[in-house]
Parts: sequence; structure tokens; C-alpha cells
Amino acid sequence: MAFDTFALARPLLHALDPERAHRLTLRALGSGLVRSVPPVVDPRLGIDLWGRHFDSPLGLAAGFDKDAEVMGPALSLGFGFVEVGSLTPRPQAGNPRPRLFRLSEDRAVINRMGFNNAGIEAAATRIRHWRESGARGLLGINLGKNKDSAEAATDYAQGAAQLGPLADYLVVNVSSPNTPGLRALQGRGELEKLIAAVQESLPTPAPPLVLKIAPDLTPEDRADIAAVALQAPLQGLIIGNTTITRPDGLKSRHRDEAGGLSGRPLMAPSTELLGEFYRLSEGRIPLIGTGGITSAEDAYRKIRAGASLIQLYTALVFQGPALVQSINQGLAACLERDGYSQLAQAVGADSD
Repeated sequence: MAFDTFALARPLLHALDPERAHRLTLRALGSGLVRSVPPVVDPRLGIDLWGRHFDSPLGLAAGFDKDAEVMGPALSLGFGFVEVGSLTPRPQAGNPRPRLFRLSEDRAVINRMGFNNAGIEAAATRIRHWRESGARGLLGINLGKNKDSAEAATDYAQGAAQLGPLADYLVVNVSSPNTPGLRALQGRGELEKLIAAVQESLPTPAPPLVLKIAPDLTPEDRADIAAVALQAPLQGLIIGNTTITRPDGLKSRHRDEAGGLSGRPLMAPSTELLGEFYRLSEGRIPLIGTGGITSAEDAYRKIRAGASLIQLYTALVFQGPALVQSINQGLAACLERDGYSQLAQAVGADSD
């Protein structure tokens, strides 16, 4: 399946249960049926962060490749980096099906997957083999906790110890709405304890440590998280995860399903939150912007709001893999239009 055949394949994929369609997509990528074209990345899109060079700021968000099965094929689509997970110490089946819903009229998805994954050991084996094969590419690893774990810090610390040596950056995900009690870890006291435990378990040299937060935060929560990020050994924030709110105007019959909403309806609120965190953190903490990106202009708005890197996932469900190259090319055009010679010059421009 090449880029230009996605429009033909989409009706078939969308006739299937969303979770089954996703598994078929992973198999197609892994088997080479989705053939990439040679990535065309403008050097103006390159950005240096955490001692690493990203050829493009556009990455694949966690959730697509939960078990680190298609890292290489995903990178070949033109992404500057790929984030796998969320991964938990022990394998976990997740929540009962159905747990994934397309809101086609809204270009959105609701999921209540529940951190379904095969566990960190299986993923570590795949990632290690991929690294040892000489594969190139920047990889983020997203950590979660098992649903029945009494001590969240122990789970995250174990993930950091085992997967830290394999990661270009490591994500502490405390923002999924589908694991009971997880979002409570975003409170200041709990968050400080959690980050300290993870930091103690990191290998030497340690990968950059990034926190993924929810969009559904009170002003007090936002100020506390920014303060912790400025004081604690955090190297970045991902703004943000799926939302449990339901914006007015959703049309799909699935709009009232329980779970986290992602996709186009998140673009405006998540970008506003991104800008707020850029200001709260005084532009001192690299931000990864995600939520609602469907075009190069969307991606550029995130960058101007304060994102050094950006991620997408849901838009691929509706627009296919050609979107990656379209955004890369469109971002370069946006920089040229505004007179920027490098992407870094545009980061936070709307906050000046």
C-alpha cells in the first residue's frame, strides 16, 4: 500500500472495527506493504534538543505503536522521531472491548484502551534488536503503570531502569484518563515524589526525562506542574494527552462514549494550553505540542505557541501517511513566508 493508495484503502479500513483496522495497519507497516517515498526534509526544519538533532520537529505520538513493533517503518514515513508505548512493567490486557471509537464526522477518536501492552521486557527486546541492527532514528519511550499496582512510583522507576538505556528521551505518562487514579499523580506533592523516584532509577548517562500531562487541569494544577518542572530534573513537557471533556458541536453518535477524546476538536484548546505553559515555564523547558494537528498550518501554530517538537496520531486515521510529508513541506513554506531561516526562531513567536 503506497501513499497514494490510502484513499482507496480507507473505506475498507473504516468499515472494520477500529481496533482491528489498527492491527492491520501495523501489520501492513511491518511487512513493508506501506511503502514510503524518500523523505524530503528541508534543513530549515532541523532542531537541536537534548544533545540530539531532529531532522524534522514532527513525531509520531505514543499510542500508535504501543509495543515497539514498527519503529523503523514509521520513521521511514518522514517523521523526525517516534514515541512508543505506553509500556507497563507487566503485560496488561487493558479495558474490555469495544474501547476505540471513530468520530468520523468530527475527525476525532475516543479511546478507553487502558494501557494494553505486552510489557516492558518484550518491548525492550524489540528495541534492543532494532538498535543493534544499526537502525537510525530518534526514539521516545512512554512509561505507564499497571492498573493493579499499589505503588505507581515503583512501576515508573522499573520502566526507567529497563528502558532508559534504549531511549532518546523517556516519558512519564501520568495523564491517561483510562487508568484509575493516574491523573491524581499530577498533584504537586505526588508529582515531586514520582519524578524523584524515576530520576534515581535512570541509567548513566540518563536520557532526557519528559512529563506528559492532561489538558483537563485547573489553573492551580497548571501553575504547580510548571513550578515542579522548573525545579525538578525534567527536560520537557508534552502538552497534552486526550481530554475527558466533550466540546460543543460534536456530531458523531459515539460522542458520549467514555474515554479520552483526541483529534481535530483538541486543536484550539490544546494550543492555548501549550502557550500558557510556555509562559508559565518562561520558555525554559522544551515543550512537545500534540492534540488536533491536521495540517502544516496547525503544526506551525503549535510551534509559534511554544512547541519545539510536535506530534500527531489521530489525523493519520483520516488522512493517511501522506500527511507526514505534507506537513514537513508546508512547515518549510511557513518558515519562508515569515522570514525565518531556522525552525528554532519560530518557537514561541506568538508569546513574544
